[in-house]
Amino acid sequence: MSSQEGKAIANELKTQILILAGFVTTFWVVEIVDLIFYQGRLDQYGIYPRHLIGLRGILWSPFLHGNLPHLIANTGPFLILGWLVMVQETTDFFWVTAITMLVAGGGVWLFGAPAFHIGASSLIFGYLGFLLFRGLFERNLSSIALSLVVGFVYGGLIWGVLPGQPGISWEGHFFGLIGGVLAARFLANRK
Repeated sequence: MSSQEGKAIANELKTQILILAGFVTTFWVVEIVDLIFYQGRLDQYGIYPRHLIGLRGILWSPFLHGNLPHLIANTGPFLILGWLVMVQETTDFFWVTAITMLVAGGGVWLFGAPAFHIGASSLIFGYLGFLLFRGLFERNLSSIALSLVVGFVYGGLIWGVLPGQPGISWEGHFFGLIGGVLAARFLANRK
Protein backbone atom coordinates (compact mmCIF):
# COMPACT_ATOMS: atom_id res chain seq x y z
CA MET A 1 0.00 0.00 0.00
CA SER A 2 1.41 3.37 -0.98
CA SER A 3 1.56 6.25 1.47
CA GLN A 4 -1.06 8.06 -0.62
CA GLU A 5 -3.49 5.13 -0.26
CA GLY A 6 -2.74 5.00 3.47
CA LYS A 7 -3.54 8.69 3.81
CA ALA A 8 -6.78 8.25 1.86
CA ILE A 9 -7.85 5.40 4.15
CA ALA A 10 -6.91 7.42 7.24
CA ASN A 11 -8.90 10.41 5.95
CA GLU A 12 -11.92 8.20 5.21
CA LEU A 13 -11.76 6.68 8.70
CA LYS A 14 -11.48 10.14 10.23
CA THR A 15 -14.56 11.25 8.27
CA GLN A 16 -16.50 8.20 9.43
CA ILE A 17 -15.56 8.83 13.06
CA LEU A 18 -16.62 12.48 12.78
CA ILE A 19 -19.99 11.55 11.26
CA LEU A 20 -20.77 8.96 13.93
CA ALA A 21 -19.48 11.21 16.71
CA GLY A 22 -21.67 14.03 15.40
CA PHE A 23 -24.79 11.88 15.53
CA VAL A 24 -24.03 10.42 18.96
CA THR A 25 -23.09 13.82 20.38
CA THR A 26 -26.41 15.18 19.10
CA PHE A 27 -28.26 12.28 20.77
CA TRP A 28 -26.54 12.97 24.09
CA VAL A 29 -26.83 16.77 24.01
CA VAL A 30 -30.53 16.58 23.16
CA GLU A 31 -31.19 14.07 25.95
CA ILE A 32 -29.23 16.02 28.56
CA VAL A 33 -30.95 19.29 27.58
CA ASP A 34 -34.30 17.49 27.66
CA LEU A 35 -33.65 16.05 31.12
CA ILE A 36 -32.22 19.23 32.67
CA PHE A 37 -34.33 21.96 31.08
CA TYR A 38 -37.49 20.25 29.84
CA GLN A 39 -37.96 17.33 32.29
CA GLY A 40 -38.53 14.94 29.38
CA ARG A 41 -41.13 17.05 27.59
CA LEU A 42 -39.20 17.01 24.30
CA ASP A 43 -40.39 13.42 23.89
CA GLN A 44 -43.69 14.86 22.64
CA TYR A 45 -41.81 15.66 19.43
CA GLY A 46 -41.66 11.95 18.69
CA ILE A 47 -43.97 10.17 16.27
CA TYR A 48 -47.58 10.13 17.41
CA PRO A 49 -49.45 7.77 15.07
CA ARG A 50 -52.28 9.02 12.88
CA HIS A 51 -52.18 12.59 14.22
CA LEU A 52 -50.96 15.31 11.89
CA ILE A 53 -48.71 16.78 14.59
CA GLY A 54 -47.07 13.35 14.96
CA LEU A 55 -45.57 13.61 11.48
CA ARG A 56 -42.84 15.92 12.82
CA GLY A 57 -41.56 12.94 14.77
CA ILE A 58 -40.39 11.29 11.55
CA LEU A 59 -37.51 13.77 11.63
CA TRP A 60 -37.06 14.19 15.39
CA SER A 61 -37.78 10.79 16.96
CA PRO A 62 -34.34 9.20 16.37
CA PHE A 63 -32.76 12.04 18.36
CA LEU A 64 -35.08 11.70 21.36
CA HIS A 65 -34.77 9.09 24.12
CA GLY A 66 -36.91 8.30 27.14
CA ASN A 67 -34.05 8.42 29.65
CA LEU A 68 -30.31 7.87 29.98
CA PRO A 69 -30.52 4.04 30.12
CA HIS A 70 -32.50 4.13 26.85
CA LEU A 71 -29.83 6.34 25.27
CA ILE A 72 -26.97 4.22 26.63
CA ALA A 73 -28.60 1.06 25.24
CA ASN A 74 -28.82 2.66 21.78
CA THR A 75 -25.36 4.28 21.65
CA GLY A 76 -23.20 1.16 21.28
CA PRO A 77 -25.22 -0.61 18.57
CA PHE A 78 -25.66 2.69 16.71
CA LEU A 79 -21.88 3.23 16.61
CA ILE A 80 -21.02 -0.34 15.60
CA LEU A 81 -23.75 -0.95 13.04
CA GLY A 82 -23.53 2.62 11.74
CA TRP A 83 -19.82 2.18 11.10
CA LEU A 84 -20.37 -1.19 9.41
CA VAL A 85 -22.84 0.52 7.05
CA MET A 86 -19.98 2.89 6.10
CA VAL A 87 -17.32 0.21 5.59
CA GLN A 88 -17.71 -0.04 1.82
CA GLU A 89 -18.85 3.54 1.17
CA THR A 90 -19.30 6.34 3.68
CA THR A 91 -22.18 7.83 1.67
CA ASP A 92 -24.18 4.62 2.19
CA PHE A 93 -24.67 5.74 5.80
CA PHE A 94 -26.59 8.85 4.74
CA TRP A 95 -28.75 6.97 2.25
CA VAL A 96 -29.58 4.20 4.72
CA THR A 97 -30.27 6.71 7.50
CA ALA A 98 -32.61 8.80 5.33
CA ILE A 99 -34.49 5.85 3.87
CA THR A 100 -34.83 4.21 7.28
CA MET A 101 -36.09 7.41 8.91
CA LEU A 102 -38.75 7.83 6.22
CA VAL A 103 -39.88 4.19 6.10
CA ALA A 104 -39.76 3.63 9.86
CA GLY A 105 -41.36 6.97 10.62
CA GLY A 106 -44.07 6.54 8.03
CA GLY A 107 -44.78 2.96 9.12
CA VAL A 108 -44.99 3.90 12.79
CA TRP A 109 -47.19 6.90 12.00
CA LEU A 110 -49.58 4.74 9.97
CA PHE A 111 -49.65 1.58 12.08
CA GLY A 112 -48.12 2.31 15.49
CA ALA A 113 -49.80 2.10 18.86
CA PRO A 114 -51.14 5.43 20.18
CA ALA A 115 -48.12 6.74 22.10
CA PHE A 116 -45.04 8.85 21.39
CA HIS A 117 -42.48 6.68 19.58
CA ILE A 118 -38.89 7.83 20.13
CA GLY A 119 -35.32 6.56 20.02
CA ALA A 120 -32.51 5.70 17.63
CA SER A 121 -33.44 2.02 17.68
CA SER A 122 -35.40 2.42 14.44
CA LEU A 123 -32.10 3.48 12.83
CA ILE A 124 -30.26 0.60 14.51
CA PHE A 125 -32.74 -1.89 13.09
CA GLY A 126 -32.49 -0.14 9.72
CA TYR A 127 -28.73 -0.59 9.75
CA LEU A 128 -29.21 -4.21 10.76
CA GLY A 129 -31.65 -4.82 7.89
CA PHE A 130 -29.31 -3.12 5.44
CA LEU A 131 -26.30 -5.13 6.56
CA LEU A 132 -28.17 -8.44 6.60
CA PHE A 133 -29.57 -8.01 3.09
CA ARG A 134 -26.75 -6.11 1.42
CA GLY A 135 -24.98 -9.33 0.50
CA LEU A 136 -28.12 -10.78 -1.03
CA PHE A 137 -28.73 -7.75 -3.25
CA GLU A 138 -25.15 -6.81 -4.15
CA ARG A 139 -23.90 -10.37 -4.61
CA ASN A 140 -20.22 -9.64 -4.06
CA LEU A 141 -17.96 -11.53 -1.70
CA SER A 142 -17.25 -8.67 0.74
CA SER A 143 -20.96 -7.79 1.10
CA ILE A 144 -21.94 -11.44 1.59
CA ALA A 145 -19.19 -11.93 4.19
CA LEU A 146 -20.28 -8.80 6.07
CA SER A 147 -23.93 -9.94 5.98
CA LEU A 148 -22.95 -13.31 7.45
CA VAL A 149 -20.82 -11.77 10.21
CA VAL A 150 -23.54 -9.27 11.16
CA GLY A 151 -26.14 -12.05 11.11
CA PHE A 152 -23.99 -14.16 13.41
CA VAL A 153 -23.16 -11.38 15.86
CA TYR A 154 -26.40 -9.33 15.82
CA GLY A 155 -28.97 -11.84 14.54
CA GLY A 156 -30.53 -12.10 18.00
CA LEU A 157 -31.74 -8.50 17.71
CA ILE A 158 -34.27 -9.65 15.13
CA TRP A 159 -36.65 -10.67 17.93
CA GLY A 160 -37.03 -6.96 18.73
CA VAL A 161 -39.36 -6.60 15.74
CA LEU A 162 -42.02 -8.63 17.52
CA PRO A 163 -44.45 -7.24 20.10
CA GLY A 164 -43.00 -7.84 23.52
CA GLN A 165 -42.04 -5.51 26.30
CA PRO A 166 -44.51 -2.70 27.03
CA GLY A 167 -43.10 0.75 26.36
CA ILE A 168 -40.77 -0.44 23.59
CA SER A 169 -41.78 0.48 20.04
CA TRP A 170 -41.57 -2.85 18.28
CA GLU A 171 -43.25 -1.02 15.37
CA GLY A 172 -40.22 1.29 15.13
CA HIS A 173 -37.94 -1.75 15.13
CA PHE A 174 -40.03 -3.57 12.52
CA PHE A 175 -40.37 -0.65 10.11
CA GLY A 176 -36.74 0.33 10.71
CA LEU A 177 -35.70 -3.17 9.60
CA ILE A 178 -37.95 -2.87 6.53
CA GLY A 179 -36.38 0.53 5.75
CA GLY A 180 -32.91 -0.99 5.94
CA VAL A 181 -33.85 -3.82 3.59
CA LEU A 182 -35.33 -1.32 1.13
CA ALA A 183 -32.15 0.77 1.39
CA ALA A 184 -30.04 -2.31 0.62
CA ARG A 185 -32.17 -2.97 -2.47
CA PHE A 186 -32.07 0.67 -3.58
CA LEU A 187 -28.30 1.04 -3.16
CA ALA A 188 -27.60 -2.28 -4.88
CA ASN A 189 -29.64 -1.07 -7.88
CA ARG A 190 -27.72 2.22 -7.96
CA LYS A 191 -24.42 0.36 -8.14
